[in-house]
Amino acid sequence: MGQKVNPVGFRTGVVTGWKSRWYASKQEFSELLVEDQKIRNFVKNHPTKQQYRSAGIDRIEIERTRDEVRVILYVARPGLIIGKKGQEVELLQEELQSLIGRRVNLKIEEISRPEIQAQLVAEDIAQQLMKRANFRRTMKRALETTMDAGAKGIKVQLAGRLGGAEMARREKASAGSLPLSTLQAKIDYGFAEASTPQGNLGVQVWVNQGSYAGDSNDGADAQTGQASKKPKRAHKR
Repeated sequence: MGQKVNPVGFRTGVVTGWKSRWYASKQEFSELLVEDQKIRNFVKNHPTKQQYRSAGIDRIEIERTRDEVRVILYVARPGLIIGKKGQEVELLQEELQSLIGRRVNLKIEEISRPEIQAQLVAEDIAQQLMKRANFRRTMKRALETTMDAGAKGIKVQLAGRLGGAEMARREKASAGSLPLSTLQAKIDYGFAEASTPQGNLGVQVWVNQGSYAGDSNDGADAQTGQASKKPKRAHKR
């Protein structure tokens, strides 16, 4: 049985920040946690606006203050969500406010290189598998596209009834270096599911985006907490 640590959870609080940033008492914590999940599910799987799924939403970060809930969307194609003169953003903001019953401040950030974002790569592979594309060819194309975009390494793993086989199995493909245990390595992880007539296929993607050294981040700097490597002075008695 594999014992893999999620690279996002492994680095959270050490070299990266949290996806949800707020504080609550024990009585309110569970309610606000469910609220965060409602917001993320509503935006990712909008009941009426299908263009949100093709907009390439990588992640949704949520900050809470006493007065409002700030929702930040990191999107590859922000034009599909913003709409003409920002009308779509205002509608989405109103929908989120009616969903959770609080004041929402919606902000949209554009992703500069969506080809190296693991979640977007996983969703793209899942979309192609749902269109009955050959899984080996799809994996190979994903590896080449991500490496050409400037990634240091990538690993793709598919699981399920691949190619309509009777028995489920796993297939892996990787390129470049992927140091999963190195905290300073900027490893991004993404997961998506592809619904096919034979059943669901799981898509896992790990992308090495380089190193955190020199990058600005919300988490604590790992180097400041390291002990001094100088040998201790021996005191004579």
